[in-house]
Amino acid sequence: MSEPQPRTVVVLAAGEGKRMKSSLPKVLHPLLGRTLVGHVLNAADPLEAARTLVVVGHGADQVRAHLAEIAPEAIAVHQAEQLGTGHAVRIALEAAPEVTGTVVVLNGDVPLLRPETVVELVATHEGEGAAATVLAAEVPDPTGLGRIVRDAAGRLEQIVEQRDATPTQLAVREINAGIYAFDAARLRDVLGKLSTDNDQGEEYLTDVFKMLVSAGEPVGVHLAADHTETLGCNDRVELAALRRLLRDRVNERWMRAGVSLLDPETTWIDVTVALDRDAVVDQNTQLRGGSVVGSGAVVGPDVTLIDTVVGPGATVLRSHAVGAEVGSGASVGPYAYLRPDARLAERSKVGTFVEVKNSEVGAGAKVPHLSYVGDATIGARANIGAATIFVNYDGVNKHRTVVGEAAFVGCDTSLIAPVEVGAGAYVAAGSAISKDVPPGALGVSRAEQRSLEGWVTRKRPGSASAEAAERALRGAQGAPVGPSSASQGEAIHGTAESVGGAAGAGDTATE
Repeated sequence: MSEPQPRTVVVLAAGEGKRMKSSLPKVLHPLLGRTLVGHVLNAADPLEAARTLVVVGHGADQVRAHLAEIAPEAIAVHQAEQLGTGHAVRIALEAAPEVTGTVVVLNGDVPLLRPETVVELVATHEGEGAAATVLAAEVPDPTGLGRIVRDAAGRLEQIVEQRDATPTQLAVREINAGIYAFDAARLRDVLGKLSTDNDQGEEYLTDVFKMLVSAGEPVGVHLAADHTETLGCNDRVELAALRRLLRDRVNERWMRAGVSLLDPETTWIDVTVALDRDAVVDQNTQLRGGSVVGSGAVVGPDVTLIDTVVGPGATVLRSHAVGAEVGSGASVGPYAYLRPDARLAERSKVGTFVEVKNSEVGAGAKVPHLSYVGDATIGARANIGAATIFVNYDGVNKHRTVVGEAAFVGCDTSLIAPVEVGAGAYVAAGSAISKDVPPGALGVSRAEQRSLEGWVTRKRPGSASAEAAERALRGAQGAPVGPSSASQGEAIHGTAESVGGAAGAGDTATE
């Protein structure tokens, strides 16, 4: 059995992409979790190439920086002047004179190309001992594309561009996908003979095939199973069309794997996302980056998750999360915002209009609504009342708040960090807590209430409020209405303990 041939991948990514009308190089435009060139490099991964050469030109520094992030082993080769695809491949091989074996050439703007298609192309090429093999596709409308012209025996005769095709050739629907496999030695020899004697004044890589056929070298064609994966991108309209096609492909794969997508047309899932069987994704939902959704979890409708992990059986409803973790059986939303490093333990709850940042919410703990939790640790089974603010920023530095296990924080409370509410402690509603509350204690920080009798009648005479007050005070058959003198005295002169008693009666927080 012969040794496998070494392989080299050449990605053509030097084009300006004028029709994109963007300061961003065309190959760096994003598409469901990767850039265009990122998708192409991923398609080549199974080849386990000895080297990957990426030809850069327009926006070279930006492309190099991106390659350093996603494919640091790739070698950027600069094409100072864009003089055609043949010229690009030639300077790539000049930068790597040691290359032997199979050279695979990929366009950097074909993001729907499947890894298995690239593997099949190379297997066909190497299996037939061809000098060159082109990937072809049968398309409904070949207008503007190079045609695959075969001889009477079905062998490749030449690749003809649209402008050079005869009427008979224009009727051919088998097109050149711009993806090739070559024998390195024979490719080098022919590249040196390419001419720029054409309308564009460029070296065309497709001319290599005509020259090899003329020299009697074996050339081949591999037909892609699905023509859509050979589609390129020249403007933002085409980019949007590719995005829809990739969305449908990704969504179909997940549904066939046991994930329920209730409205696939409004569900957008990056190729980098992972979902477990029996996860449910409702309509108008975006799952992006490295997000993970566990088995039995329900996400959506109207949810965006970016680099967020949702545990098994959890629910996320009409919310936005970035870099967060939602534990198994936890509940989020509606209208919650989980910011980076928000970590919700199992069975915890973050409810309506709650924002959580860089905080841990313990197992079974609840932050039901209208609250901000920043730089905090909330213990298991703690309850945070509505409109509670974790005051974490002093204008210069961030500080941390700790709320102990089974603590109970009343509504409309400010916890001014750094501060700790001990395990089992209570905080009375409306308090501003800046000192630690010991375990099992009641923390109270609010002014005593006073009721000024008759104030509305005196200060707002004739108003609807004054009229309502007068009717209430007259009461049925003239009976007096209102607090007794004793209860008025308690309201004005009550001790902290009496205030705490009222707080403990259930008016400090909501669930």
